[in-house]
Amino acid sequence: MRQLILKLYFKFRNLILYGIIGSCSSFLDFCVYTLLSQYVGIHYIASNCISVLVGITTSFILNRKYNFKVNDHTGRRFSIFLMVGFCGMLLSNLILYVGIDQLQYNQIVVKLASIVLVVFFQFILNKYITFRVR
Repeated sequence: MRQLILKLYFKFRNLILYGIIGSCSSFLDFCVYTLLSQYVGIHYIASNCISVLVGITTSFILNRKYNFKVNDHTGRRFSIFLMVGFCGMLLSNLILYVGIDQLQYNQIVVKLASIVLVVFFQFILNKYITFRVR
C-alpha cells in the first residue's frame, strides 16, 4: 500500500504541489478580494483585479521555487505566468459579472466558484507553457 501511495505521489507530485500552492495563493486572493470589496468598498471587478495580481505573484514565486524548481529565465517565465494569470483574471471577471450582475448571486459565493474554475484552467497553461523545461 505504501509503495502505491509513493508511486501516485511521484506521478502526481506537480499537481499536488500546484494544488497546495494554488490553495494558499487562492486563499490570499480571496482574503484580499473580500477585504477590498466588503470592507473598503471597492467595486468587485477592481477588487478582483487587485486580488488576482496578489495571488498570481505569490503563486509564481512559490511554484518556481518549490514545485517546478526552475531558476532560469525568471523575467520571461514571470511574463508568461502573468499573461496566463491575466487570462484567468478575464475569465474570473466574466464569471463574476455573470454571477453577480446577471444572475444576482452572492458575490462571495461567485468569487469562490470562479477561483475553483480558474485554477484548473491555469494549471494546464502553466504546466505546459510557463514551467516547461527548455
